[in-house]
Amino acid sequence: MLCKLGSGWRHTLASVLLALTTVFGLPAIAKTPNTADKPAETTIAKAQLPEQGQKVLILIYQGGPFKYDKDGTVFGNRERLLPSHPRGYYREYTVRTPGVGHRGARRIVCGGQQAKAPDACYYTEDHYASFRRIVQ
Repeated sequence: MLCKLGSGWRHTLASVLLALTTVFGLPAIAKTPNTADKPAETTIAKAQLPEQGQKVLILIYQGGPFKYDKDGTVFGNRERLLPSHPRGYYREYTVRTPGVGHRGARRIVCGGQQAKAPDACYYTEDHYASFRRIVQ
């Protein structure tokens, strides 16, 4: 059913949840959807990444080698959840999920002109539905 709601359903859902948290005094939601006007605000420390993510981050700065053919390819930012940049700025990398026989949903997406020296990297564990900027 959600696919019939269009692309704005995440924003609408977030607005409803925010209203409910205000009315009922519930704790605020940690992850909020982002738009092209509002870059990803939540962060995750490198040390908080899953072990597999920490290893991928090291490989990114070393230039590989990467396990999956898609690693290092252009990430289009079609969801527009990351800050807006020209096509080719972002590259995606797979973070292996133990027990899964395919690429899974976890990724690191880095942006910058040089793949081995990115300006910023972001982690998603839900296949691009949300991102957290990786910080020290």
